[in-house]
Amino acid sequence: MCAIEAGKRERSVLVLERNQTIGEKIRISGGGRCNFTNAEASHSNYLSNNPHFCKSALARYTADDFIDLVVKHGIAFHEKKLGQLFCDKSAKQIIEMLRKECDAANVAVQLTCDVTEVSIEGGFHLKTSHGEYTCASLVIATGGLSIPQLGATNFAFGLARQFGLGVTKLKPGLVPLMFKPADIRFFGSLAGVSVDAIVTCGEASFRENILFTHRGMSGPGILQTSSYWEKGSNIIVNLFPELDAEQILLEDEQSKRELSTVLDQYLPRRFVLAWCARLGGSKPFHQYGKKELERIAYGLQHWVVSPSGTEGFGKAEVTVGGVDTEELSSKTMQSHKIRGLFFVGECVDVTGWLGGYNFQWSWSSGWVAGQYA
Repeated sequence: MCAIEAGKRERSVLVLERNQTIGEKIRISGGGRCNFTNAEASHSNYLSNNPHFCKSALARYTADDFIDLVVKHGIAFHEKKLGQLFCDKSAKQIIEMLRKECDAANVAVQLTCDVTEVSIEGGFHLKTSHGEYTCASLVIATGGLSIPQLGATNFAFGLARQFGLGVTKLKPGLVPLMFKPADIRFFGSLAGVSVDAIVTCGEASFRENILFTHRGMSGPGILQTSSYWEKGSNIIVNLFPELDAEQILLEDEQSKRELSTVLDQYLPRRFVLAWCARLGGSKPFHQYGKKELERIAYGLQHWVVSPSGTEGFGKAEVTVGGVDTEELSSKTMQSHKIRGLFFVGECVDVTGWLGGYNFQWSWSSGWVAGQYA
């Protein structure tokens, strides 16, 4: 996106791509359909030490602007849920769209190119596996540490530190959570079960499905919350997101119906059986006291889970943290200290929610830098 915009300004632009093909993260995204933006994207959908930093770029190149580009290229798309836009056919259409835009802007692309050294010698001087290059502006768009199997490295962060720029704490985001061995027995028995829930971590809450795995928990609700989770903290899960569990259970207080029979109406059978087993088994309601039913109801709506960690950058969709926004101009994405040095996309300390927000940040920040590089 940055290369396209700089090319439109008749700048001489070269993209150095480490992989054998462009757009690998685009290709695998959204199950191969590419959740290319979110129609509702705003600064409130992003994590950053400075939550105001992303406002300028997102306002100047919006989701509607990218949608217009997709429409211009005749790519059919649909909204899946919550403003999430996907290609009807293939993520490869987005890659091809960007390639065509690069061609139209006379942008050159060098594939399988490793940058081994960057120095400042009357401009930027780069040593690469394809020879040496000099340039007036250098834009770092190399992403974060997530999905190293696609070639992700710490290049951006190493370069920032080389030139004296701060980098915030880095951690995996939008990533499944793992649990202690004692809890794994419970979660593992439920692998594949999905439950609609409200998941809360600190001030952040998301109404999405959670998915049990052999190692812990995943699914959109957990992935969203994982970006906010810090080691040692708890997550609260509400398994009755729109209902009053206490009212439901107390209505049957004197009946001979089994607890599991009632819970079956609201939750998957496998989950109900495992949940009741943790309570010591399911009994008829009249065998429970009122206080016990109140405790069960509270547990269903305030289930405290204590992750032991995440599945790491290998399974993370994004990197939380990055080049400190205090080092960059929100108007241009240029370094305050090093004129001509720009950072865009995931390598900056701006991390979006699940659902197309991280792509939109890439388009917006790239577009902004392309106006000035």
